[in-house]
Amino acid sequence: MSPPDKELYRRTGEVLHYLWDPIGVAGIPGARDEYDAYLPQVFSLLKAGAGADKIADYLTEVSTQAIGLGSNRERDRQIADLLLGWETRLFEP
Repeated sequence: MSPPDKELYRRTGEVLHYLWDPIGVAGIPGARDEYDAYLPQVFSLLKAGAGADKIADYLTEVSTQAIGLGSNRERDRQIADLLLGWETRLFEP
């Protein structure tokens, strides 16, 4: 994995834990890995050039189907936009 890819992967994990955080564990040190199971798919979507809607769809699917919470489409879209912003920043020439 290239250094920019490693940085994007790390930042994606941080965004999922500290900002997306659908179950509210960001303040619990022992829960830092709570969303790690979803990190590879989000990273893959970013690397594949997925748009914000597709990334937000995945986050919504995780929070509603895998975690069993209600939908928060606005939050999921904001997170998708933030992740795309990080990707642009790390990979722009």
